[in-house]
Amino acid sequence: MGLLKQNHQNWMKKALDEARKAFEKKEIPVGAVIVHENEIIGRGYNQREKLEDPTAHAEILSITSAATHLNNWRLEDCSMYVTLEPCAMCAGAILNARIPKLYFGAYDKENGMCGSRDNLLDRNIMNHSVTYRGGLLEKESKDLLEQFFAKVREE
Repeated sequence: MGLLKQNHQNWMKKALDEARKAFEKKEIPVGAVIVHENEIIGRGYNQREKLEDPTAHAEILSITSAATHLNNWRLEDCSMYVTLEPCAMCAGAILNARIPKLYFGAYDKENGMCGSRDNLLDRNIMNHSVTYRGGLLEKESKDLLEQFFAKVREE
């Protein structure tokens, strides 16, 4: 396995750790990390139920965390790793934060806005572009989501 691929998988494993935190707190298990200069500077996991906030998605919380760390809303030299394909709100936030690279795990056929349902990142609607790749540790990401929803149905 190439070093670059291994690094991407290592960062995605950190995003999966965040997703597991959401799972434990009975939130939809999506996690995200933002990496800058080979260091995690932002972390987040879904907290919509806890915070009673429809915007408390993993991506949004990790962007806030990273921007606070850098004291700058422009995350131009960063990469985001998230366990589920971003929705419209999160894809827009990624564009607005100027994050140049996005890696995600599972595809979201119902709400994914990075190629599944639609693609906000390829529309050239802002002064910024994002390169992205889906399917990174897809099975692990998808399995966690399926386990969560199976558990919800049991309760």
